[in-house]
Amino acid sequence: MADSQIHVALAGNPNCGKTTLFNLITGANGYVGNWPGVTVEKKEAKLLSDKNVTITDLPGIYSLSPYSPEEQCSRDYLMSGEPDVVVQVVDATNLERNLYLALQVIETGLPVVVALNMADLVEKNGDKIDTDKLSKKLGCPVMMISALKNKGIKELFEQVKKSAASKGQVPEHKFDSSIEDVLDHIENNLPASVPANKRRYYAVKLFERDDKVQAELNLNKELLDHIDAHITDCEKEMDDDAESIITNQRYAYINGVVDKAVKKKPRTENLTASDKIDQFVTN
Repeated sequence: MADSQIHVALAGNPNCGKTTLFNLITGANGYVGNWPGVTVEKKEAKLLSDKNVTITDLPGIYSLSPYSPEEQCSRDYLMSGEPDVVVQVVDATNLERNLYLALQVIETGLPVVVALNMADLVEKNGDKIDTDKLSKKLGCPVMMISALKNKGIKELFEQVKKSAASKGQVPEHKFDSSIEDVLDHIENNLPASVPANKRRYYAVKLFERDDKVQAELNLNKELLDHIDAHITDCEKEMDDDAESIITNQRYAYINGVVDKAVKKKPRTENLTASDKIDQFVTN
């Protein structure tokens, strides 16, 4: 591993501190161009502390459902086979919203390291995040960092190099059993050419009726119709459309994870008078 190049994709929501981290670890002296075919900016640079590591900064996005060019570029790059590992930058003060993208990135089957940024603010708020619990539930390493204060960065990249050598894993998280039944069925019908660690990703995307994935896999109409019949049954049972079902399942899973892994300090001090009245009235 010592001499070989490692390609790291840096992913995260807007305002999660990803750009601060990128500038810190690369000295901001890289290549700035555009992703092929679109005007979305592409930033790439070598890691300052190790020239064998190339960092590609993905656009700040909330989801991998490709409705925007930014989402499409991110998704294409993650599935291109180029990145060896993804550093998923998460605003630790806003876990629920940030873990939505993280869960989707984990579903790609790539090795992922979750970097909980703004760790200093979490501490300042008196909250506690159990990274071991979070790591078990997400099925990948979780590290506390502060890009602004340059804390935990060295440890993060030691872990990134370890994870890059691991070649990816099948995602751990599971949804409601009636949805898992359909996903299993879709996985079993995927072409043998789809590797084990990517099958979950393609199954979820087909469940969402993602036309780009349907085209990419080039499945015959008979099989697509067969899969669609199962999805339609599930939609009737859940009384919702397929895409919303997956969205709700991801949030339900994330809420369960955050419940177990985060201890929030009770917010009593610094309340405004109206907050105090609200608390009293709602009690």
